[in-house]
Amino acid sequence: MNYETPITADAQDDIAHDVPREAAARRDAEGSGRFPRKMLIGGAALFVLLLAIGAYFALAGGEPAETGDDNAQAPVVSVIAPGRTRIEGVIEAPGTIAARRALPVGAVGEGGQVVSVRVDAGDWVRDGQVLAVIDQSVQNQQTQAQAAQIEVARSDARLAQSNLDRALQLVDRGFISTADVDRLTATRDAAVARVRVAEAQLAELRARNARLNIVAPAAGYVLERNVEPGQTVSGGSAALFTIARGGEMEMMAQVSESQLATLSRGVMARVVPTGSSERFEGQVWQLSPTIDPQSRQGTARIALSYAPELRPGGFATAYINSGTLEATVLPESAVLADDDGSFVYVVGEDNRVRRTAVTTGDVTPEGIAITEGLSGSELVVVRAGGFLSADEVVSPRRVQE
Repeated sequence: MNYETPITADAQDDIAHDVPREAAARRDAEGSGRFPRKMLIGGAALFVLLLAIGAYFALAGGEPAETGDDNAQAPVVSVIAPGRTRIEGVIEAPGTIAARRALPVGAVGEGGQVVSVRVDAGDWVRDGQVLAVIDQSVQNQQTQAQAAQIEVARSDARLAQSNLDRALQLVDRGFISTADVDRLTATRDAAVARVRVAEAQLAELRARNARLNIVAPAAGYVLERNVEPGQTVSGGSAALFTIARGGEMEMMAQVSESQLATLSRGVMARVVPTGSSERFEGQVWQLSPTIDPQSRQGTARIALSYAPELRPGGFATAYINSGTLEATVLPESAVLADDDGSFVYVVGEDNRVRRTAVTTGDVTPEGIAITEGLSGSELVVVRAGGFLSADEVVSPRRVQE
């Protein structure tokens, strides 16, 4: 009995110590099997990352930067060397349409009541055509009375001539003295003069009556009609009609002081009325001799032929040829502006961008003309200039011009 108890305890102790050692051995074996698998997965991920970086630099057109390169993080920007281009200078100027020669027509006589109006706005009239008729009933009676006075004067003149003729036949017989003949001659001359006075008065009345009617001073196109039948008019009344002589129109283009200095009479221009796609050819026929002191602008008057779309008072835009010039032309995306004016970003030899102020000119189909600030040989940032700042280091990529 006493010998069996220690044997049992030793057996249990051996079992308890062997089980943990076997479990640890199995865990070590499993752990050593999983470690190589993690390494393979990490290596594959690193390989994919390197492939992605290589593809990025290949698509960007550059080579991956070496370790420690200061420009490794520099943004890639597109640049262009624009050069110089010969372009047709065009001045774009706003303005208004007007009649080249507007003729105001009013009453020139003593006036009266309007009986009828024979034309309306939009009609063509000829020189001397009656536009409106004034009541002449009173004037006609005065004319008839004056015509009767002429007949009276002519009768007196004939009687005086007959008396003189008889006196001349009797003077040789001694019945009439020379003094009587002289008196009869004077009476005859006075009667003839009264005839002439009466005729002149009649002609004056007829001329006054003719001036009562409103007539066109020249052939042209009626722009305005400001009179109606029954209206009373006089010589001091406002214009009753406005006529564009010959139907000729013009555009009064407002141009700056510097632009006016580059223009000359006879240059061609195209006029586009507001709200219309029609273009009308014209010529600059007059340049303003003065400059408005407030707006610092002058007027270029462009002669135009008549067209229904050209309505006086309407707005229009003129494109005036100002000759050819050589300038740098840039895309609109390359030209920036702020409170200090227009500018571009130029990339220097050290790959740093610097702000360069420019003066812009005409807008052409190819881009914006730069008249001052660039020689054309610089590398100008084409896009994304708004995201750059002066002295920033960039990686320039030249694009096709």
